[in-house]
Amino acid sequence: MRTQIRKYGIIGLIVALCLTLGSFAQAQTRRQRTRRSQRVRMERVQVTSPDGKVQLTILPNAERLSFAVTLGNVPVLEPSTIVMKLDGYDLSAGVVFGGVERYEIDESYPWYGAHSVAVNRCNGARITLQNDLSFIDYVLEVRAFDDGVAFRHVIPGDEGVSRVPDEYTTFVIPDGSRVWYHGLGGHYEDDYEDKEVSEVQPGEWAGPPITFKLPGNAGYGSITEADLVNYSGMALEGDGRGGWIIGLAHRQPLNYPYELRYGRNEARRLGKPAALVGTISTPWRVVFVGRDLNTLVNSTIVPNLCPPPDAKYFPDGIKTSWIKPGRAVWRYIDGGDRSFEGMKEFSRLAGQLGFEYHVIEGFWSRWSDEQIKEIVEYSRQQGVGLWFWRHTNQLRTPDAREAFFKRLHDFRVVGAKLDFLDHEAKEVIDLYEALLEKSAEHQVLVNFHGANKPTGRARTWPNELVREAVRGMESSRLMERARHQTILPFTRYLAGHADYTTMIFGERRRDSSWAHQIASMAVFSSPLLTIVAHPQKILDHPAVDMIKSIPAVWDETIVLPASSIGELAIFARHAGDMWFLAVMCGQEAKTIQVPLSFLGEGQYGAVLVRDHKDDSAAVQIERTTASRSDTITIELRDGGGFIARFSKQ
Repeated sequence: MRTQIRKYGIIGLIVALCLTLGSFAQAQTRRQRTRRSQRVRMERVQVTSPDGKVQLTILPNAERLSFAVTLGNVPVLEPSTIVMKLDGYDLSAGVVFGGVERYEIDESYPWYGAHSVAVNRCNGARITLQNDLSFIDYVLEVRAFDDGVAFRHVIPGDEGVSRVPDEYTTFVIPDGSRVWYHGLGGHYEDDYEDKEVSEVQPGEWAGPPITFKLPGNAGYGSITEADLVNYSGMALEGDGRGGWIIGLAHRQPLNYPYELRYGRNEARRLGKPAALVGTISTPWRVVFVGRDLNTLVNSTIVPNLCPPPDAKYFPDGIKTSWIKPGRAVWRYIDGGDRSFEGMKEFSRLAGQLGFEYHVIEGFWSRWSDEQIKEIVEYSRQQGVGLWFWRHTNQLRTPDAREAFFKRLHDFRVVGAKLDFLDHEAKEVIDLYEALLEKSAEHQVLVNFHGANKPTGRARTWPNELVREAVRGMESSRLMERARHQTILPFTRYLAGHADYTTMIFGERRRDSSWAHQIASMAVFSSPLLTIVAHPQKILDHPAVDMIKSIPAVWDETIVLPASSIGELAIFARHAGDMWFLAVMCGQEAKTIQVPLSFLGEGQYGAVLVRDHKDDSAAVQIERTTASRSDTITIELRDGGGFIARFSKQ
């Protein structure tokens, strides 16, 4: 009998447990039904720019988060899906809306870019969401500026807990748009495609920014990212239907420079999603928006989305005394003696040009300490600071970084050219940050080569004066240079500074004229403006006076309306009391009329450097006077150019 009681007691216990689990399951189902009811009623969230013209809308579809971007009544991005994954959970599907916290930002700060003061003015919203399967709470943060929009995910997490994020958000460009982008075969050093968006094939990859022109001349857009830190870099994969899908570094195709330098085994190691610890803040996904190219070129949306510099390293921000923009000579492409005495001569010639810097490649490491001291002191007497090249593979450890940057500081070498990163996996992005912090600690300026696109972190680390991330003058196989150079100002340079290593007068200028090459100095501006041409050839050039006067940074930039991507770049820029008008022409000759209405009141003395009608390797120089009521007629040969300097009388 007792055995039977025990038996039935156990059975009763099991029955009771089943009833309890059933009740829990029913309650869970009721909660899920409640959540599903909640998300059906999810609100549309709109964030509008301060001027009321640009709008980002998070659409009220809880089954799949999506967004759209408009300029006035014009679609800039069609409804596009957001896909944010965490440890395999799709956080963007089945979302429960929690609420919206709105805010405004209105600030300005000194900047080295298209203009000397950056304006950060936007409306923002933090949208609280929860995934109803994983119960993960997170924030989708959105900002709308007068010249674009941005959004990012912030996913709270505990320190010590490792999680793996991934993204597949799509940006759908309106049908009929034209798009300019480069592939990833050379990492960020590739040729640009120019296609109707409908012609982009599935599986084509692009390194941001990708720029597009809306149908009917309705405006422009460009897609990139900002504040890339503690995360993998973003490229974009075409879906063949007008969409571009985010692909983090582990999903991007292997590029040739990385395979060449580090091999496929190392590439396979980086071909896995990166784990992060603690709170995950993705980089900002950025869409420039503008009626014209002038709006895009003058945008500071990318640095606006990054933190200001740390006063510990930069007590006066970007104006801290050792942060000095300038122009540099560089012995690599256009000949010159690479011996120790030859490098002293380059510094002497840089001083004669009034250039501030001299970049020296890796052979400096074979010099003795006494030779380094000698050339640094000699260069300083010429008013020239030195930059030394280094392979970043030699700087992977904290001890190696400390030793290198301390040595440069002790020898009074002002800058480091750091090469061959060639990937944007999280551990490489972490290396960028470590290099910038250690160099800032020792007050050393930085130029990254073999790099990914800038993402505005130069606001946080103003010791980064420039990075490459462009198919520049080093590319000996680039034949259509005039076309390439009239695409770059409206694509790659939107992301920030670029070390194109500009201006050459020899064969490598390809189909561009001398005047085109000189004009590129004023169009391809960067806080470190490295010049390819041998300094003696510049000193011997008939336009040497013009070349010497072109600065590295500007107070104001105006892109004139006749500019057209890949065909014509017309930039009016001023620094101090001087204005410059720089024009670069694509492959077809043109005659244009340019009003000088950008000038101030009064008369200006003008120096004009024009194409020679019969010889692309010659220029015509004129001296005249001009005022803002005048219009200049400019005849441009195929691949031609023009540059003028206006000085207030």
